[in-house]
Amino acid sequence: MSARSGEVGIIGLGTMGGQIAAHLLAAGYQVTGRDVAADRADALAALGGIRATSAADAAARAEVVIVSLPSVRAFTDVVRGPGGIAEAARPGLVVIEASTLPLDVKQEARQVLADRGAVLLDCPISGTGAQLRTKDVVVYASGDPAALDRVAPVLAGFSRDVIGIGAFGNGTRLKLVANLLVAIHNVAAAEALLLAERAGLDPHAALAALTAGAGTSRMLEVRGPLMAEGSYGAASMAVRTFQKDLDIISGFARDLGCPAPVFGAAAQVHLAALAQGHGDDDTASVFAVLRRLAGGT
Repeated sequence: MSARSGEVGIIGLGTMGGQIAAHLLAAGYQVTGRDVAADRADALAALGGIRATSAADAAARAEVVIVSLPSVRAFTDVVRGPGGIAEAARPGLVVIEASTLPLDVKQEARQVLADRGAVLLDCPISGTGAQLRTKDVVVYASGDPAALDRVAPVLAGFSRDVIGIGAFGNGTRLKLVANLLVAIHNVAAAEALLLAERAGLDPHAALAALTAGAGTSRMLEVRGPLMAEGSYGAASMAVRTFQKDLDIISGFARDLGCPAPVFGAAAQVHLAALAQGHGDDDTASVFAVLRRLAGGT
């Protein structure tokens, strides 16, 4: 089976995995997916995909498997738990880990699969669910060069660019740096739009002008419209999910002895959003946190 035209397994059909599956189906791949939520598997089937009975079933059908999961526990269970990928791992199987998880967890999974002849690649995605909808995301690809070359068409099937970062783990390291910037820029966008609002400027007009000028950022462009509307319910990245990333970044910087004071301040605003009941809302809801601090509602 060729990775260019064959069957791809996808474990985790949520905000990211579900859209990866849709793009690959549109590109002509046969996609077998697995998710604990039946409605997500139903959505895949409605697009022409195949429901897998387990992660092992998906891995047994395919030569390339993409894993996109929200937590360490979910990832660990999918790799080496009952019905996990390890049960179907074999020489020739390439597993693409596309989530933001601690590097030591990925390293452990890499060894588990290597013991069975399979290759794990570290390929986190930089971009939101809304960006993935239009393939406006970047893959930070790291790991075995031959395996990366083999799966390059699959990665290109759902992304704007695939950037080779070198040895396994470098993808995650760079993704943590990228998400540090995302956290800072997200709060900076909220702070700027709140200042515009308090100054009596129309938020939509201010947003249009700011994104056209030197002060723009991808977070201002992507999340600014949600902030201007005060609409956070359709989360492309939920505050609760992003908190996991913030915790990983904090530990990463601490272990390297690297000061990150601006990130620390931004992380506290995201934590306040969680404490104020925005856990399931988009991270654009940090605007509501700052607005509340300013005496607004």
